[in-house]
Amino acid sequence: MQSINVAAITAPFMVALFGTAAACVVLAVVSVIDRQRPESGYLLTGALLYLVGVVVVTGVANVPRNNTLAAVDPASADGARLWADYLVTWTRWNHIRTATALAAAAALTIALQSARGHVT
Repeated sequence: MQSINVAAITAPFMVALFGTAAACVVLAVVSVIDRQRPESGYLLTGALLYLVGVVVVTGVANVPRNNTLAAVDPASADGARLWADYLVTWTRWNHIRTATALAAAAALTIALQSARGHVT
């Protein structure tokens, strides 16, 4: 996992994570400014789900665990103890992150369909 955490931090990953976050900030602002549009609620919901459930969870839950794991020798007793905790807590937060990302994608898809006149 230490190797994966190092390899995962690439420019394309950061652009995907934070580029999507930037787009969600714009969508949230647009949905509040133009709140009378039928899709505005879905836009705001999708944007907030992504920002809180993906970006915040990544920064508050997953990254600190990755950093703690990176600082320990994997062959040590501390490493084994930390790994046991990491596996449970990181996986739990990753499931939350995945579920909210899927919910955000669903809300944004509904917003897009609503904007196109397919959902009322």
